[in-house]
Amino acid sequence: MALKNKITRFVLSFGLLLFSVASLLLYPVPTLAMGNHATLPSFIDFSKAVQNGQTDVLRGVYVPNILALPVIQQPSGNAGYVSNNDGETTQFRMASQFGNVGLLAHNHLAGRYFSGLTAGQEIRLLYGNGRVDFFVVKEILKYQALQPNSPYSSFKNLDKDETLTAEQMFKRVYLGDRHVTFQTCIEADGNLSWGRLFVIAVPKEEHSKFDRLNP
Repeated sequence: MALKNKITRFVLSFGLLLFSVASLLLYPVPTLAMGNHATLPSFIDFSKAVQNGQTDVLRGVYVPNILALPVIQQPSGNAGYVSNNDGETTQFRMASQFGNVGLLAHNHLAGRYFSGLTAGQEIRLLYGNGRVDFFVVKEILKYQALQPNSPYSSFKNLDKDETLTAEQMFKRVYLGDRHVTFQTCIEADGNLSWGRLFVIAVPKEEHSKFDRLNP
C-alpha cells in the first residue's frame, strides 16, 4: 500500500512534468548545444569537461555521432523542472527513486536530438568522478497525448492499439529493471505538446544477454 501511494503521488507530479516538458517554449535561454555531429567533442574531452569529482552525481550523457549533453539536477521539491537552456538535459529525480535514470529536455532545445536515437546505439552516462556506465537503446515509444495541455491526459500508442493512463505511462517508462529513459515532446499539427517520445536504453550487458536469447 505504501508503494502504491508513493507511485500515485509521483504520477500526479509526472502528469505535470509531461506538460512542463512542452511548456515555457517562448523563453529559451541559448547556450552552446552539443548535438551537431560537426561540432561534437571527443568522448575524452567531453568527459573531462563535465567531471567535478562527485562520485554519485550524473554529469553528462554521450552518444557517439549523435549528442554530448551535460546533465543538470532538478531542484529539490520541483519534480516538474526541466532546463530551459539549450545544450543540456535534466535528470528526472523521481526516476532515480526507483533505481532508474530519466533524462528530460524540451523538444525545441536538446530534446530535438533524442529523436535521432535508434535501437542498438550505445549510450554513455558520465559521473562526476569520471565513472562511465554503458547502455544500449532497446526501444523507442511514441504516444499521442489525447489531451495535450492536461497533466491528466491519456496517451495513445502510435505504433499499436494501446492507450495508457498517466499512471500506466509512468509505470511503463520509469519502473522495472534498471534502464535509462530519454523523454521529450512530439510536435504535430502546430501543437508543440501533441505527443511524447520515450527512448529506453538498458545496461549494455543486459542487451547482449537479450540478443543471445533471441538470435
